[in-house]
Amino acid sequence: MNKIGVAIVDDQNLFRQSLAMLINSVDELNLLNDSAGGREFLDALPALKDSVDVAIIDMDMPGMNGIELNKALHEQYPNIRVIVLSVHVNEALITKMVNAGAASYLAKNCDKDELVLAINTVYKTGFYFNNQALNAIRNSANHKSNSNSLLSHLQISLTKRERQILELICKEYNNAEIADQLFLSVRTVEGHRNNLISKTNCRNTAGLVLFAIKFGLFEIPF
Repeated sequence: MNKIGVAIVDDQNLFRQSLAMLINSVDELNLLNDSAGGREFLDALPALKDSVDVAIIDMDMPGMNGIELNKALHEQYPNIRVIVLSVHVNEALITKMVNAGAASYLAKNCDKDELVLAINTVYKTGFYFNNQALNAIRNSANHKSNSNSLLSHLQISLTKRERQILELICKEYNNAEIADQLFLSVRTVEGHRNNLISKTNCRNTAGLVLFAIKFGLFEIPF
């Protein structure tokens, strides 16, 4: 089984070291790097030869904060999926980071099982949103909308197939699972996913989920 390559970026030494021990205790995870800051991590990445799948980053760090690091990673290493792990869990910040390309946003007081679940889900599907993050996204969408349907403001046209695929993406299906569900090839699903990202001007799969919720194309199950 291929292990998921994980990196940690957090300036709090004890927390970072404890998190590193946790990651090392999980069989399917492989800790490749732990850095005390964003610049240190970016400097280390070339030597890691594209082996980092998921980066767990803090928001408050000296020199380069989480917002800046997330932006740099998205621009320079778009294949690395970012999980924000922060003490700051206000709705505006969660939505801002997802809009900026973060694949997940968790509170630092989450438990081990949820963090491991988030890493595995982000690796598998491209995003992981717990109820707190989903509520933040939904409330942000409601705040920006009025009583009229947001669909009336949708400036792009999605085909029936694209809507089917978008709904399955939101339900955390990966490309292979979507292909099985719709009797398509994985390559065809990948093409539709890429077209959706291009059409909607989203940064990644997490952005597609935010887009679908914002425009009422996917109802959050509660």
